[in-house]
Amino acid sequence: MSLVSIGEFAQASRLSPKALRLYDELGLLVPARVDESTGYRWYAAGQLERARLVSALRRIGVPLARIREILALPPEAAAEEVRAHWTAAELEHAARGELAGILVNQLQGKRSAMYEIEVREVPERRVLSLIRRIHQDDLITRSRELFIRPLMGADLPRPDGIAGAPFMIFHGEVSGDSDGPVEWCWPVTEETAEQSAARFPDYELRTDPAHEEMFVRQQAPGTWASSTQAELALQELRAWAIEHRREAAGPVRMLLVPKRPSDGTGPDTQFAVPVR
Repeated sequence: MSLVSIGEFAQASRLSPKALRLYDELGLLVPARVDESTGYRWYAAGQLERARLVSALRRIGVPLARIREILALPPEAAAEEVRAHWTAAELEHAARGELAGILVNQLQGKRSAMYEIEVREVPERRVLSLIRRIHQDDLITRSRELFIRPLMGADLPRPDGIAGAPFMIFHGEVSGDSDGPVEWCWPVTEETAEQSAARFPDYELRTDPAHEEMFVRQQAPGTWASSTQAELALQELRAWAIEHRREAAGPVRMLLVPKRPSDGTGPDTQFAVPVR
C-alpha cells in the first residue's frame, strides 16, 4: 500500500496538518500508519474520500461529535442526518433574523409578538434526573447519547398527557461560550419510579413539584430547536409575563412532546417557564 506523508495528505485533502492531528485524536480520520519512534503520521490515498467528507461536513457547520456519529452510519442514514442538520441550520438562520428584528423593535420602543403564549397546570410527578455541563454544539448529540436513546429504548411507563413529556431544564445559558448546566428529566409513574431508578443508577430520582407554567410551541414542529429559537421564545415569554404581571418561578424548560410513530417526525418542541 502506497502511503504519503501528513504534509502531502494535507495538501491533497486541503486540510491543515493541525486539523488532521485533531481528527486523528477524535477517531474521525486515523492515519494508515504511525511511526512508533517519531509519531509521524502516514496516510493512504484511499483515505482522501473520508477526509474530504469530514472537511465538507465541517464547512456546513456539523459539530465534530455529530460527524463521528454520521461517519458510523450507513450511507442512507448518514444522508438523512446531513439533511436534518441543514434543515436545522436554515431554521437557525431564519430565527437569527427574527431575533434581530425583535432587538431592533425593542431599541425603538416597540413590541413584537411572534408566539401565542398559553398557560397550563402541570401536576407533581417523579422524574429521572441527570445534570451535565454542556455547550450548544454538543447539546443534540449528548441528549441523544445520555437521554433519548437509553431511556426511550427502555420503554419506561410515563404519566399521561403533558406530564409525561420528557424535558430539559436550562439552569444556565447554553451557547458556544457558556456550558449551562442542563438537567435532563424523564417522567416516570409513581408506581414504577423506584424500579425505573434502579435500572438507571446514573440518574437521580426526584420529585418535580406541581406548578403553573407559561409556554409556547415551536414554529417548526418535528425538529430540534436551536439556541436562537430558544432565545426568541424566551423573549416572548418574558414580555408576556411583564404584561400580565406574572413572575417567573424557575428556569426555562424545553419539552419534547412525543408524536405518534405514524407521523414520521421527531417530537414537537415546547418552551415553558414556571410562573406564579
